[in-house]
Amino acid sequence: MARLNPDEIAQYRDQGYLVPSFRLGTARTDGLRAALEELIRINPDVRPEKLVSAHVMGPDGGPNVEGVRGHPAFLELARDPDILDMVEQVIGPDIILWGCHVFCKPAGDGLETPWHQDGHYWPIRPLANCTVWVAIDPSTRDNGCLRVIPGSHRSATCHPHLVEERQDLVLQARTDEASFDEASAVDIELQPGQMSMHDVFMIHGARVNRSTQRRTGVALRYMPATSVFERDLNPVDGKSGVPVAFARRPLWLLRGQDRSGRNDLRVGH
Repeated sequence: MARLNPDEIAQYRDQGYLVPSFRLGTARTDGLRAALEELIRINPDVRPEKLVSAHVMGPDGGPNVEGVRGHPAFLELARDPDILDMVEQVIGPDIILWGCHVFCKPAGDGLETPWHQDGHYWPIRPLANCTVWVAIDPSTRDNGCLRVIPGSHRSATCHPHLVEERQDLVLQARTDEASFDEASAVDIELQPGQMSMHDVFMIHGARVNRSTQRRTGVALRYMPATSVFERDLNPVDGKSGVPVAFARRPLWLLRGQDRSGRNDLRVGH
């Protein structure tokens, strides 16, 4: 069963992340890998690390509002009841899916993801979110696995970020290194079908992939429906390094009710 045990929930609360014992089966993972190959094929002009809103299909199979041709397999993954059961245990029963980003780092030249906090980029107020990062390929130290700073979420604060206008980064805002101790970083190594979960205030990143093996993960973004997706807010004013269109991005209420009463659940559908 996809239920977090008390120790896993305690780790999420205290450390800001966990790797649940639950994982997807081989057939499901193979299907996602086939969907990934198709996603890359139909988006030849998009860096594979920057496949934003991969779950959103545009009109007549064309690009969505953020310039990516999506694939239905990723929306199906985001709606998986087992994953939602785990998310519910950490953010509550009212769940909104607002994002899905495929981070595919090619062998040899996969871009670095600098240390950052997700909440620095996002228009959710108050800030609250659980990201589920699902591995499609093996994710290891050698090919640039996700790295986290345990406990960095505890202050529930967005630390200063420095903008770097570089083409060799997935994101262009880097957490000020004075805000954390990189020596405390933990590498989250995952096999296909495994996943990690992390808090919106967690400081995390990933090294460049110089290995001979591709590394791909799908980041599923879930917010509690007690918060509001503020469509007129763009916290980094277009300087994220990836194209976003928060004003027109569709939201899915997957469980419960919109407790805020203010989330627009019709735009983009």
